[in-house]
Amino acid sequence: MNFAIGVFDLFAYTIPGALYVALFGYLGTKLHIITAASIGGVPTVVLVVVIVVLSFLLGYLAYPLGEAMERIVPRRRQRNAAEDFVRRTPAAKDRAFLKENPHLLLCALQLQDKEVAVDVARLRASGLMVRNCAPPLLFGAVAAIVEIFAGKHPFIAAGVAVLLLLASVTLVSQGRKLGLWAGMKTFELCFWLPEIDEKLATVNASHKSA
Repeated sequence: MNFAIGVFDLFAYTIPGALYVALFGYLGTKLHIITAASIGGVPTVVLVVVIVVLSFLLGYLAYPLGEAMERIVPRRRQRNAAEDFVRRTPAAKDRAFLKENPHLLLCALQLQDKEVAVDVARLRASGLMVRNCAPPLLFGAVAAIVEIFAGKHPFIAAGVAVLLLLASVTLVSQGRKLGLWAGMKTFELCFWLPEIDEKLATVNASHKSA
């Protein structure tokens, strides 16, 4: 039986999940639930497989936390990929594909040429990874704040708390930026596919007639 994790799964779920595993491991160590003796007898291969599977599952289960944090963190300004693309490429302002959802256009690109669509998928996956890494860092900041009062090094804990909090907010902002870039890249690639407007016109016409 082969077990494979795709690039999208690795970026969007497994890497953020690994941060949750690290956080829970830290908390388990501090609470003496996890000790070197308890994991010392576990074979390395089994331990690696368990960590990878747990990372994926935790990343998948905690995915809504990333969405929630993106809604909560204020935006400095509203940006629209289609509007930014038209501003940079005025010749495309009357093209039909600009009115469609970028996710639908990505599917069209994948049907047209999977290799061309890889860059868009990579940007989307990277944006989700960065955004979904924000919540565990925020929880880490909370743990560091607790360490200020319960630990032996309050000043170090305070510094770590500030860094983790800033990193968490910054990751949400960077995730939004990567998502915008993914949308921009989608429109840029569709610009060079004249037949896409004809296909969209045919689909819209059939939809209206139905």
